[in-house]
Amino acid sequence: MELIGRRWSSAILLALTRGAERFSEIRAVIPGLSDRLLSQRAKELEGAGLIERRVIASTPVQISYHLTPRGADLMESLQPLAQWGQQWGDLQR
Repeated sequence: MELIGRRWSSAILLALTRGAERFSEIRAVIPGLSDRLLSQRAKELEGAGLIERRVIASTPVQISYHLTPRGADLMESLQPLAQWGQQWGDLQR
């Protein structure tokens, strides 16, 4: 729970759920997320078994990220919270 509560972790998981796979795609859909923090959080999420990093042997080498079954199960349970955020997130108090 501590990892999910850290800044950017859930946003990265949500981006992967919505189809982003490459580092640049994830960064593009999360405004304000720096390369350094994305790299750090990706390593932490990978270490927790929530995402996997795939290296595609090509020139240049390509790296993609995917939810593991464990990560997909987590995101399924967090989906109602994400929907609430979309519905009410534009309110400022």
